[in-house]
Amino acid sequence: MEMTLIIAIATMGGLGFLFSSGLAFADKKLRVEENPLIEKINEILPGANCGACGNAGCYDFAVKVVEGKIQPNGCPVGGEETAKLIAEILGIKTSGTTKMIPRILCNGNKFNATKKPVNYIGPKNCEVMSIVSGGDKLCLYGCLGGGDCVNTCPFGALIMNENDEIPEVIEELCTGCGLCAKACPRNIIEMHPIDRNIFVFCKNQDEPKRAKEVCKAACIGCGICARKSDGGIEMINNLAVINYDKIDESKIPFDKCSTGAIRKIIEVNVISK
Repeated sequence: MEMTLIIAIATMGGLGFLFSSGLAFADKKLRVEENPLIEKINEILPGANCGACGNAGCYDFAVKVVEGKIQPNGCPVGGEETAKLIAEILGIKTSGTTKMIPRILCNGNKFNATKKPVNYIGPKNCEVMSIVSGGDKLCLYGCLGGGDCVNTCPFGALIMNENDEIPEVIEELCTGCGLCAKACPRNIIEMHPIDRNIFVFCKNQDEPKRAKEVCKAACIGCGICARKSDGGIEMINNLAVINYDKIDESKIPFDKCSTGAIRKIIEVNVISK
């Protein structure tokens, strides 16, 4: 009995030694040395791992930058400063980046949007409301007010304006990651260069009469802005859409827009009752 136990222990120990030796040998022969530039770049990245760059995380971004698969300025959170540091490490030049900011292209606040005759009872979550009932407003294109964008932002750069019940961007805190835009089921949040200041604050595609009924601030599809802009604005599904490659601010008849749907960002005012 004792001899059997000794043989079993010796056999297991021998096999363990054999396998460990094999693993040690394989590790030396098959090991892939990591490029030291990857760790250097990973250290200067924000570490948010938000995925806004389109990669699995900051480390994945670092690997692909070193491999030349993406550009040094591909991290929206790190911005231009991080892009410059990455370029210095890689010994290359990088073009400057313009900070991107989310714009809430809806003014269907509680003063403007018409509420449904029945109250919505259920989860106050934009994704759920968009599927279950379309929210408590008649407009099927506007902000649902559930705050999914606010909850998604890891930097606290969005808040729900309690007075308007519409999300508001805090530009100083915004990194331009774009997660809020991805979280909006109505696609009313778009990422734009921070120096861009002309927008159509509406996504409604209803016929003019219906658009007026559901929201006082809706684009009613009159087409005046499109006719005057020489191609800078076109009408698509009853909605004015800006072509930023052709737009000329001097040709936009802001004063002709009866609902104020199209205007400059610095002129945005709440249309009250």
